[in-house]
Amino acid sequence: MTDYRKDMKEYIDSEIRILQSLNIDELNAAANAITDCRKRGGTVYTIGNGGSAATASHMVVDFGKGANEHLASGEKPFRFECLADNVPSITAIGNDISYDEIFSFQLERKIKPGDLLIAISGSGNSRNILKAAEVAKSHGVPIIGITGYNGGKLDGMCDFRMHCHIDDMQVTEDIHMMFDHMLLRVFCLCG
Repeated sequence: MTDYRKDMKEYIDSEIRILQSLNIDELNAAANAITDCRKRGGTVYTIGNGGSAATASHMVVDFGKGANEHLASGEKPFRFECLADNVPSITAIGNDISYDEIFSFQLERKIKPGDLLIAISGSGNSRNILKAAEVAKSHGVPIIGITGYNGGKLDGMCDFRMHCHIDDMQVTEDIHMMFDHMLLRVFCLCG
């Protein structure tokens, strides 16, 4: 039998170290941006590639069902839409226009004042994410950047940050999913 315990402990210790280093003030500001968008009746658009797309999609169910379930009667609901969820649209845009445009093309036709963009990118340098951020900026829509590593170019474009500073994609994606679940828990407990 192979002994994986040392590597497992190193992985867990890495996650603990990053969790303890998170900037709670930045996380709180991002949480308030989401709450403000809900109160305005805006839509929160989520985007990401690969594992980040899965996190972006997961946020839709957590807020669309989970958080909304706990709102008082008459309160405005959370409105989340993941632009990575429509595979036919993504492949048509990627094939006919450019993969770099898969989110910006969709966003340009949907975004309005009062909305919010949550852009998830481990590196912060994915071209399709950056192009969507440019669209949000051009419409005056704030951006929450959820990043890892050094935050990349997205870090300089976003208005709010949910950043974990580690050069490890798996730990980064774990922490990004934790951000989603943490916000869900906080919103459900605090309203």
